[in-house]
Amino acid sequence: MADLSVRIGSLELRNPFLAASGCFGYGVEYARAFDLTTLGAVVTKGLFLNEREGHPPPRIVETPAGMLNAIGLQGIGVHRFVAEKMPELRRLGATVIVNVCGTTIEEYCEVSRILSDTEGVAALELNISCPNIKEGGIQFGCSLTGTYDVVSAVRRVTPLPIIPKLTPNVTDVASFARAAEEGGADAVSLVNTFLAMAIDVETRRPKLSNVLGGLSGPAIRPIAVRMVWECHQAVKLPIIGMGGITTARNPLGSSIPGATPSK
Repeated sequence: MADLSVRIGSLELRNPFLAASGCFGYGVEYARAFDLTTLGAVVTKGLFLNEREGHPPPRIVETPAGMLNAIGLQGIGVHRFVAEKMPELRRLGATVIVNVCGTTIEEYCEVSRILSDTEGVAALELNISCPNIKEGGIQFGCSLTGTYDVVSAVRRVTPLPIIPKLTPNVTDVASFARAAEEGGADAVSLVNTFLAMAIDVETRRPKLSNVLGGLSGPAIRPIAVRMVWECHQAVKLPIIGMGGITTARNPLGSSIPGATPSK
């Protein structure tokens, strides 16, 4: 059998195919459907320090060649995740990368500390790019200084590999990859969803309760591939490519311009 293993900092993955954050719950929900160990890693839903309700419905809208979502990072919080989900993920033998959220740098650091002390957590993906919440995340990910500050602060509190998830909603994504590299990141992942909007022409109102949402799906893949290529030219870090991947051939379109693993 071919060796498909890839390395991200100190972390070696059995293959370069990951389940992206947000699409896969906390991983355990899919364990009855297939063997989680066939993936390079499971990347969890985003976790804040405390539970979060998210936005009211409607939260998902179909669009041509994609969809909009404004879930609002609903989640169970890091303490419940550690107590309720991690024991099952360990039993299943999954490689677990946890998506870390925060409204402040201190929250990113505290969540990261807790996860660093949790058996079975292999790496941290820093969510600094969610486009549909007003506080936290995107306020750091759209600022070069903010990106550097979050990454460097988390670097000081954890020995685990750090993977900032970059936003595409900037004019020069490569400069943000450089800021992450300078802050001590072990890799970067991109892209998150594109900020977008849909209108109900009958009611003349936005289709999403949050008005704005994140666009994903096949429509964004060529833009995501371009951004992966730009970051590959700018940094020496491994790049996890995502965005619009719907077939087994799509990851090759991300890996050729520079992505190592794909989601």
